[in-house]
Amino acid sequence: MGTLILVLLSVGIALPVGIASGIYMAEYADERIRNFFTILFDILAGIPSIVIGLFGFSVTIFLHNHFLEKLFPWLFISALSLAFLVLPYLIRTTQTAIESIPDNIRMTGIALGATHLQNIIYVLIPRSLPGIVSGIVLSIGRCAEDTAVIMLTGVVATAGIPKSVFAGYEALPFYIYYISSQYTDSEELMTGFSAAITLVSICALLFLLAFFIKQRLSSYMLYRS
Repeated sequence: MGTLILVLLSVGIALPVGIASGIYMAEYADERIRNFFTILFDILAGIPSIVIGLFGFSVTIFLHNHFLEKLFPWLFISALSLAFLVLPYLIRTTQTAIESIPDNIRMTGIALGATHLQNIIYVLIPRSLPGIVSGIVLSIGRCAEDTAVIMLTGVVATAGIPKSVFAGYEALPFYIYYISSQYTDSEELMTGFSAAITLVSICALLFLLAFFIKQRLSSYMLYRS
């Protein structure tokens, strides 16, 4: 349950920022800004997750030194760190999906008298939904499987279901790690394999949900009267 909450919270934080930034990069940014940030986001996408985890851990220490009396793990800090980790993927996939739309389709709304913003909302976004959803699916998978970030920013063994976003939590990737590295008998090892199957099932469920939402949104946005 903690893993599912963490994934949904992380993607929920990154999604509006990533899609809005991708639209800006594709439709509003001039060439110099687009080239600069394209390179920057490609570099950020290649940063190892342990570096992002260290950044989140630094934020925790900063809060402890200036605002908190006690240093303790937060689900919210882990979610912010994972959101920062997947943000470059969302931006670049959104940007690429919009830029790859053919010019004859791109100019449809403009030719009918639509404004630039209306053309983006009613023409470009519906046509680029498959590419955008691909970025969302990639982000879901990255958030669900990443262990380095959560180990440095808040995961706690046997913490159970988090009571709030400012509480400690337990996530399946970390559970799989410590149960598999410290098992004492075959039964404990099989528990680790069971947790791995559960994690894969959660990822598959989230992927199916994203695909279902994409289909419904595509149908609604392309064929509504």
